[in-house]
Amino acid sequence: MIILFDLDGTLIDSTEAILESFDVAFKTFGTAVPDEERIKAEIGHPLDVMFATLGVEASYVDAHVQAYKRHYRKISCAKTVLLPEAREAVELASQHARLGVVTTKTAKYSIELLEHMGLMTYFDVLVGREDVVNPKPHPEPIFKALSKLQSERNIYWMIGDTPMDILAANAAKINSVAVTCGYADETLLLEHTDNVSKSALEAVKFITQL
Repeated sequence: MIILFDLDGTLIDSTEAILESFDVAFKTFGTAVPDEERIKAEIGHPLDVMFATLGVEASYVDAHVQAYKRHYRKISCAKTVLLPEAREAVELASQHARLGVVTTKTAKYSIELLEHMGLMTYFDVLVGREDVVNPKPHPEPIFKALSKLQSERNIYWMIGDTPMDILAANAAKINSVAVTCGYADETLLLEHTDNVSKSALEAVKFITQL
């Protein structure tokens, strides 16, 4: 079996670091910082898409992304925490499956975070934004992760907290479980999957007890 995890809102809470980095990026260019709820509603999308959606002109998007990343890399480890029972979820999953991470975060920062939290050793592959042309909800990140993993049994799962995670899993024709510990509410998630759990640990238990 192979279990793929999303990162933000599924295993980690980096909301503080994300919001602070957006604040710095907007202020760097002297523009008004969007409301926090507007920013949080976009978490899960790639940074360039987030800035564009939040009103940054196309010609300035890359500069905003770079300003964000310069600040984020300084604070990410200090201002990111594991979600409740996330460590237990990964440990339990590793007893039953090979594990991967599929995220729209930059892979470099994602690996640094997971190493900082002592979890990277559980994962055989991590696919980040710079590793693909088409991020979630396109299936490319999932296909890329699966291509690097071997499993004796043809059973694949994706655990994530946003519709993009579930849509990517559906497009890749693999199983999925949505979790409500992140950035999308249960009603929205139920539009895309019948499998909804409160946390990554509950999702792993559901998968491993089938």
